[in-house]
Amino acid sequence: MHFIGVDLAWGVRRPTGLAVLDEEGRLVHVSAARTDDEIVAALEPYVDSDCLVAIDAPLIVTNPTGNRPAEAALNKDFARFDAGAHPTNTSKPEFGEQPRGARIAARLGLDMNPRSGRRRRAIEVYPHPATVALFRLGRTLKYKHKSGREIDQLRAELLVLLGLLEGLQSSEPPLLLDDPAWLALRTAAENAVRKSELRAVEDQVDAVLCAYIGLFATRAPERTTTYGDFATGYIVTPTLPDDLRPTPRGQRGQAGAKIHDPGTAVREYAAIQPTLQEAADQYVQLVTSILDEAGINYLTVTSRAKSVASFAAKAARTVDGRPVYTDPLREITDQIGLRVITYVHSDVQAVAELLDDQVVVLDDRDMGEETASEGRFGYASRHLLVSLDPAREGQAAYELLRGRQAQIQIRTVLQHAWAEFEHDIRYKGTIPSEHVPDFDRRFTLAAGLLELADREFSTIRDRLRQGVTGASTEPVDDDPRISSRELAAFLAGQYADAGWSRTDHYGWISGVILELGITSLTELGDALRSVDEDTLMARMDYRYPPGAVRRLDDALLWVYGDKYVELRANAHRVPGLRARLAKMRDTD
Repeated sequence: MHFIGVDLAWGVRRPTGLAVLDEEGRLVHVSAARTDDEIVAALEPYVDSDCLVAIDAPLIVTNPTGNRPAEAALNKDFARFDAGAHPTNTSKPEFGEQPRGARIAARLGLDMNPRSGRRRRAIEVYPHPATVALFRLGRTLKYKHKSGREIDQLRAELLVLLGLLEGLQSSEPPLLLDDPAWLALRTAAENAVRKSELRAVEDQVDAVLCAYIGLFATRAPERTTTYGDFATGYIVTPTLPDDLRPTPRGQRGQAGAKIHDPGTAVREYAAIQPTLQEAADQYVQLVTSILDEAGINYLTVTSRAKSVASFAAKAARTVDGRPVYTDPLREITDQIGLRVITYVHSDVQAVAELLDDQVVVLDDRDMGEETASEGRFGYASRHLLVSLDPAREGQAAYELLRGRQAQIQIRTVLQHAWAEFEHDIRYKGTIPSEHVPDFDRRFTLAAGLLELADREFSTIRDRLRQGVTGASTEPVDDDPRISSRELAAFLAGQYADAGWSRTDHYGWISGVILELGITSLTELGDALRSVDEDTLMARMDYRYPPGAVRRLDDALLWVYGDKYVELRANAHRVPGLRARLAKMRDTD
């Protein structure tokens, strides 16, 4: 099914924006056209099967004067947000006979009844109230050309809209704008020097928004409102949130006191959100390097910058009529979020202790302990709020992270599975009220079983540490490296108290060993005999339990010194190795 947006101009002298989304919400087409023939030709490939065409233009107009009933009803809700609809009636020449939108729909063979269940339909939509409802804006964005609005303001507001739409990638339903044509629109908006250049972008961006409204209305009908009816005309839009209030006109009160204004905070956040995503990627690189250097086993490290839509919803929260956040840009601390997934519960503690040693931990909450203290089973995750340590603050590699905090969630694979499933069911699904107690009981039971499974996995790992596995059954091949399985078994005996390392790290250290000229476990054992393990452990003063590969890495550094540092396989980590070598050679 295709969801098609048409930002329809009222005449052929101005361009009409066209956009098409597939059923996953991915942008597959965006363009501009002028004449009816051009519009129909551009859309015909997408309307020959199931489709919904969302048109920003009146489709049904019967009233001779004033507003249509749909406009009067919509204005009652949205006019205070500057999102009211202009009067539409048959006294205006463009609506005296068949409106252009209806003419286009007829040529494409589309049913215009909003209540119809037919496969190929058209509906009337209106972008302004949709942006207010979707993004919880206190007032509409002022990106439309009007007298007195300068190009810098128009460009800035249009770029905010672009950011808001891009932020819908993590919403439900998602909007996926990874098409090169979207990037071209953003570039054109950023580089526009004339209002006409902005208008060319604006029409197509509005068309994308129209297409998303059609997708939203189909996938989230319970959050969609249709003002009016098929007989007198209608407008379909996302429903206005009950708790949303318009932004006061003017940004400051008496004596320059700052007024709580989620709308302004959202605009500013939309402008910086792309940079925050880059910073989130940098935080992943930092955390991954810290974990790898320590040799701690983990499954994944991922990140996200909070979407603009999610930030807007959080910034607008109130309790008893009072805003939760008086300064959302400063007080919402999860703008950058990371998630570290480990295999067993003991590794959660190891990761938390390691990060506490390597970065500044501003807050540390063990959600599992909080749940357990209430005598319940349920959500379990370690939440750290971190910032850069002073040593890294001055390094160019971490420029984007200076002054920026990140929330890091640390949880096991099983804790993560429970949390994701529970979130999807409770917050994205619909549980009838009569079934809520039963679902609560079942989620609690599942949480208890998973906690038991986490404990058993930890026990299994501890038992495996106590002995070495049997001889390798891997087939013989021509690879001169010691196999990962053989090396893992050897290290389990060599460092019985060490934790598992990541699977790919065993393969990596095998390559390092080969570069030293070692091709068998016997040779490796001989090389390690000269290592004074007690002295090495004392000088390294591990503040976290190092994995087996990290223990071997340090042992080889002890034995080979500068030669080990200068190996080709270690070229990417020379400074770190030299710092560790200096620590090993410290005789104080």
